[in-house]
Amino acid sequence: MFKTLSFLLLLFASATAFSAGHTILIYGDSLSAGYGIATAQSWPALLGQRLQQSGSAWTVANASISGETTAGGRSRFDAALTQFKPTIVVIALGANDGLRGLPVKAMRDNLTAMIASAKTQQARVLLVGMRLPPNYGPDYTRDFEASFHDLAKQHKVPLLPFLLEPIAADRNAFQADNLHPLATAQPKLLDHVWAVLKPMLDKRP
Repeated sequence: MFKTLSFLLLLFASATAFSAGHTILIYGDSLSAGYGIATAQSWPALLGQRLQQSGSAWTVANASISGETTAGGRSRFDAALTQFKPTIVVIALGANDGLRGLPVKAMRDNLTAMIASAKTQQARVLLVGMRLPPNYGPDYTRDFEASFHDLAKQHKVPLLPFLLEPIAADRNAFQADNLHPLATAQPKLLDHVWAVLKPMLDKRP
């Protein structure tokens, strides 16, 4: 999960569609940016394809950046809301905070600020959580994972507790770095996200 030099931005609709339709903004790190695979193979791209093939009016904008932390995400979040005017925001940040051992409180504060900003713009939020390996210590890993549950409860937003849950125990689903999923694992991630996202799409915007 190393920060790329460029801002990876995937748009799965025309510019007019973003203003006329309903947009799902994916706001994450390398796990959502398609690190190490073709961007069209990433789960957000597959989400866009699924919606398009079903004839849905929903479109997908992916503003995920490899290496992004919650602090970095927070710094550009309001600009992303202004640009895409999303109806739903999928916030999938925090993994890099954990891998770098950054303070959990700072992560919580950053996520809280993004959730609040989204709600101010009348956007609904899906919070996507993450887990850490045990070598980070029991206290840190426990507090880290609990933060996502606490924030979802506090702000009354849907939670997907662990993005990588469908593949976490399968070493063959990951690239050589043992961090980033292969292209073949992306459909499983999409189905995992879809289970929580689909009910949000069914609600009237």
